[in-house]
Parts: sequence; C-alpha cells; structure tokens
Amino acid sequence: MDKTSLYSVMTLSRYGVVSSIANDGTPQSALVGIAVTPELEIVFDTLKTTRKYANLVARPSCSFVLWWSGEQTVQCEGIAIEPQGDALDRYREVYFAVWPDGPARLNWPGLVHLVVRPRWIRSSDYDQSPARIEEMSFPV
Repeated sequence: MDKTSLYSVMTLSRYGVVSSIANDGTPQSALVGIAVTPELEIVFDTLKTTRKYANLVARPSCSFVLWWSGEQTVQCEGIAIEPQGDALDRYREVYFAVWPDGPARLNWPGLVHLVVRPRWIRSSDYDQSPARIEEMSFPV
C-alpha cells in the first residue's frame, strides 16, 4: 500500500486510541478524536491536565490504533510533538476540517494540539481472504 492509499484508509477513522507510558512505566491509553495529514501524521487535541499530555511531553514515543468497520485497523508507532507557531496553525487547519467544533474549544484553559509523526505503520484487513497486512517504516 502506498502512502496515498494509506492516507485514504486512515482518514476513514475519526477516533483513535493513543497509548503512552507513565512515569512508573505503566501503559496508559485514551480514546481521542483525530485528524490525519497527507504525511500520515495524527493530530488530536487534549488538555495539559491529562495523563496523556504529561506522559507524551516526558516520553514522546507512543502508539495509536485506528479502526472504522469490521476487522480493519491501522496500528501506528511514532513520536508526539507539540507544534508551535505556523506549524500549529497548519495542523489546526487539518484538525478543524474534521472537527468543525474544534475552534470553540480553543478558549478552554490548557487546551493543546499534539501531532504524532509515524515511525512504523501496519494496515490490516481481516475482512478479506486471505487477510491483507502491510507495513511501512519511516526514517527518523
């Protein structure tokens, strides 16, 4: 699967589960609303008071699972960043295109947008026989 096809698949999902690691090494997961860039980056908003925010600032390596129907999923491992300036504006545009209510949350105290840049992605479709499983790796 090429990057364009994978982008089309990933944009089928409006939600994903992000997993991060706490200070004590325990895994923590959270459901978040997402948007995906053509570079396969996953954008979401959260509050600075959440566990995921603290975890991702301290340890930016994380994973995501996206799904949309049946047994079709995308697993992603990547690095979370908190964009600033013009980059933040560009990522917000992507996010707001999927979540038009997003601008109304901008006045929430401590709201931030995070971006996960992929390092590895696996796309799986077990709804077909044989199952289709494809992986992509991205340079650091």
